[in-house]
Amino acid sequence: MKYRTIGIDPATRREVSVLALGAMLFGSVTDEKTSFAVLDHFVEAGGTFIDTSDNYAYWVGDDLGGQSERLLGKWRRSRGVGDEIVIATKLGAAPLAPGTGYLDNPEGLSAKAVREAAERSRERLGVERLDLLYAHIEDRTVPLRETVEAFGELAAEGTVGLLGVSNHAVWRVERARSLAAAAGLPGYEVLQYQHSHLRPRYDVPSPLFEDGSLGHAGPELLSYLRAEPALTLVAYSPLLAGAYTRPDKPVPQDYDHPGTPARLAVLREVAAETGATLNQVVLAWQIGHRLPIVPLAGASSVAQLKENLAAGDLELTDDQRARLDAAH
Repeated sequence: MKYRTIGIDPATRREVSVLALGAMLFGSVTDEKTSFAVLDHFVEAGGTFIDTSDNYAYWVGDDLGGQSERLLGKWRRSRGVGDEIVIATKLGAAPLAPGTGYLDNPEGLSAKAVREAAERSRERLGVERLDLLYAHIEDRTVPLRETVEAFGELAAEGTVGLLGVSNHAVWRVERARSLAAAAGLPGYEVLQYQHSHLRPRYDVPSPLFEDGSLGHAGPELLSYLRAEPALTLVAYSPLLAGAYTRPDKPVPQDYDHPGTPARLAVLREVAAETGATLNQVVLAWQIGHRLPIVPLAGASSVAQLKENLAAGDLELTDDQRARLDAAH
């Protein structure tokens, strides 16, 4: 396993595995026995970076979420896991009542909501300090300064380590970081956005993003990363929920454009040249990217996890990387 450092402050920065394990469905769709087996194998292989959220997985049954955090807490206690494993979680998108969701009834990012949600996450995970805490989705009903100060206060108190942000407009990320710097508070250092080898259309509106997607790592976000080398991109859904390899999982509709066939063709060429799977090539391309990218991939079985972990040992040539980058 290879490792990279996220964050720059010596007091909070962490060395993490170059592949993060997504725990979204652990404790709900993926049962406890299987979840524990995947987690155990990940750690045995040298994995140290696990991702969850306080709202995972509220849509499974009539629930408010928290199943994933509770399972991770139980696993930590049963295995004696300590600070050597970095567990990241998110807040802001948990529903406030059963039968609702983050679109119509989210917990939000007010100072009160941030503090209370962070405390609940600490209790479920069984930790004194959250290693990495993200603002999961935007909350434009609350002044940005209030959210920035709420996160900064938790970090200053020592109950949160690194701060992160997900699914926010880049201009709001930069404004939040500027507000934090002006106030002498810690700011966002880890950005979690959807990123894969295939590129979606970014102009497709959705119920969450009326002007087009703010949740994908598009050109503006990648340009921001080039300008701010201290930031790290954690890339969620890098394997597009199995769409690269499973016939029953079609490529999502927002990837249906003329650039997709060309990028798929090069991806298949490189996979044939290396003897690796398409999934492994995608993950290896991200891991060795010139930008600081940590792919975040879920696994519902040890077999799936083993395939993903093998990507860490796949070395792409400069020519292969250039072809993967240039395809359009």
